[in-house]
Amino acid sequence: MSSEVKEVTIVGAGLVGSLWSVFLAQRGHRVKLFEKRSDLRSGNADAGRSINLALSDRGWKALEMVGLDQKIRDISLPMKGRMMHDTDGKKTFQPYGREGQAIYSVSRAQLNIEMLNAAEEAGVEMTFDIKCHNVDSENSTTTFERENGERFDVKSDYIFGTDGAFSAVRNSFYRKDRFDYQQMYLSHGYKELEITPGEGGGFKIEPEYLHIWPRHEFMLIALPNNDGSFTCTLFFPFEGEPSFESIERTGVRKFFEETFPDATQLMPELEDVYEQNPTSSLVTVRCYPWVFDKRVCLIGDAAHAIVPFYGQGMNCGFEDCSILIEFLDKSGGDWDQALQDFQVERKKDADAISELALNNFIEMRDKVADPNFLLQKKVEARIQEIYPDQWVPLYSRVTFSDKPYSEALKIGKDQQELVDKIMSVRDIENIYLKEEFKDLLKFYLQG
Repeated sequence: MSSEVKEVTIVGAGLVGSLWSVFLAQRGHRVKLFEKRSDLRSGNADAGRSINLALSDRGWKALEMVGLDQKIRDISLPMKGRMMHDTDGKKTFQPYGREGQAIYSVSRAQLNIEMLNAAEEAGVEMTFDIKCHNVDSENSTTTFERENGERFDVKSDYIFGTDGAFSAVRNSFYRKDRFDYQQMYLSHGYKELEITPGEGGGFKIEPEYLHIWPRHEFMLIALPNNDGSFTCTLFFPFEGEPSFESIERTGVRKFFEETFPDATQLMPELEDVYEQNPTSSLVTVRCYPWVFDKRVCLIGDAAHAIVPFYGQGMNCGFEDCSILIEFLDKSGGDWDQALQDFQVERKKDADAISELALNNFIEMRDKVADPNFLLQKKVEARIQEIYPDQWVPLYSRVTFSDKPYSEALKIGKDQQELVDKIMSVRDIENIYLKEEFKDLLKFYLQG
């Protein structure tokens, strides 16, 4: 690794930007971090705009590399699987992985605050309440605008756009020749709600699960918080019947009591929270290239925003940081080549997790309560039990490993073809637990 100190500008002090600033500052580079919002640590965090996050192996790896993993574990809660709730209140459990494997619920605001503190401790210079007006990649200059309209330029060796799905840095390059850009909105949006803590700050429902109320065209989910509450998110169509458009304030509780009866009992402030919190959209962003004139690089959502249904948006952004720093560390000081290698290597994986996240929306809202789907998961678990080293389910490949997303997607499609054949076998619901299932499995694997 070259010891040459670089002057670096990072636009966007969210999760990826703050983590990336820590990586670079810990290696001795002079880092300036700019953010259009106010400092979260001042208590001005936007309410109702954050889906609780689920940390898994890729995210933990990046946090461990900068020494932040233990601090974040102290503010997170393990969830060992999904708990599905039907309309009658019956619950069905589906584990995420093997015994001892879990994903971790963490508040976006709390996590971001810890990251900002770490950036400050690492010597990052931070400026808030300031907008990125334009980026000149040829001259490696960023133009910022203060609240009073005053503009000024910051010149640096490298500029990183970590400013999210609606990136101002990316916006500077829409007219660049051969820049491909695509954004796609789901017909569904989301609204944040809350299950309040029980008496004495306890949990009203089991905190060790991610709770899902799947209702085919829409769903409600709930993730636990350290104070005994659950952050709930309603994923719901914008238009149609039912939808955000069709449900007025007076009909909110009635709809919830009919659709999510057991959850509604846990939400005494439902109407007020529903009205106060905004309805937000869900967007997928794909673009390329991510590097401009060898001096400006997009990472995180600025390069590849995805919908939240695989719990990988933040983990993918954190993995961008860990992979990019490895390229830089191995580059021998050739940052230009490291950035080029990063975008070529990472693009296919970003596209893969984007596809997986969109597919998982259908699984979560439609399939997790379907008896055939639940049987399929049991069959897959049985295959893994017989071939523990050869058969790793798709979800585990994505969530509990750091193997490339593109590799996981390809293997997952191959596995699904095999499972579809096995599921078509007559009386499979009884056969899969018997000894003869091993012979059946061997037949299909050899075929």
